[in-house]
Amino acid sequence: MPGGETPDAPVFAEPWQAQAFALAVALNERGLFTWSEWAAELSRQVASPDAAQDGSDYYQHWLAALEALITAKRVAGHEAIDAMSNAWQRAAHATPHGQPILLENDPGHL
Repeated sequence: MPGGETPDAPVFAEPWQAQAFALAVALNERGLFTWSEWAAELSRQVASPDAAQDGSDYYQHWLAALEALITAKRVAGHEAIDAMSNAWQRAAHATPHGQPILLENDPGHL
């Protein structure tokens, strides 16, 4: 297998990568963007000058492509995306190990 991977190796290295993948599929299925739009934006992100040559940051580019399309389609602006990302980060830090991370765990959540 390429890169020394085994057939039973996980497809995603981290759970958030699977969630980002699922979000892209769900947004496409809801008609927010076409696969052609997705492919063009993801390609643009992956081709950025700061992209890792080994592809280790692939899902970071996946997230950047999602954010770019969500912003371009006026679903949410950069400030709203950043605020939600920060809320999830705070919730993750406030959640005991082994428990599901819930946005309600954000200490700033009202």
